[in-house]
This record gives sequence, structure tokens and C-alpha cells, in this order.
Amino acid sequence: MTKTTETTKTAIAHGNYVRGSASKVRRVLDQIRGKSYRDALIMLEFMPYRSTYPITKVLRSAVANAEHNLGMDPSNLVISSAWANSGPVMKRYRPRAQGRAFSIKKQTCHISISVESAPTQTNAEVQN
Repeated sequence: MTKTTETTKTAIAHGNYVRGSASKVRRVLDQIRGKSYRDALIMLEFMPYRSTYPITKVLRSAVANAEHNLGMDPSNLVISSAWANSGPVMKRYRPRAQGRAFSIKKQTCHISISVESAPTQTNAEVQN
């Protein structure tokens, strides 16, 4: 999915029904929001969380959308926004003693990442 305005082009990718809670995914997304594409990939590679793999897949998909649909250069892309919403809960039951059952809730979430091109600095801005 792509969105174009007069000044900026934004490419968005979604990962739906990803196993894992939204709060644990948000913990990782907060770290990469605002970073460049390359820096975000390096950070995701060395983070010790299980949710980094699906986040990396969604991030690569957003960059591929920007590259192929909008013709943007991947080296200039910045993560403009990244969010995770709760998905449906898979309800399971664990048998316990004396005919009882304890519920197990397996969380899912929807991950969305949007990337846009980084603002380029002019020579006047660099000299100041």
C-alpha cells in the first residue's frame, strides 16, 4: 500500500495476525521508529526479542513497496511511523485435575510500518 502527498511519498506495509502480544512488539517498534532503514536492520539483527523476525519481514516489505511502486532509493528511507495493534486472541484450554480446565490465551497482533524518504540537506543548511 502506498500513499503519496505533494511533498512526501510514503510506503506502508502490514503484517496481520502475527503471533505475539502487541505490547511486546511495540517495545521493539519504539526502538526503531525514526531510524534509517539500514540502522533499523542492524538494530533488529542484534536485539534479543522473538518479535524482531516478523518486524524485519514487514520492514523489508515496506522498503520493497517504496522501491518498486514509488521508485525511491532504499538508502535514503527513514521509518516515519511504526505501530502494532491487538489482533484476535486464540483461546485454548489446558486440562487440570478433577475435570477442571484453565484457559490459555494466545495473543496475535497486526504490525504496520511506513517509510518515507529522508529530507535531503542543501549546502546552505550544511554550512550553518
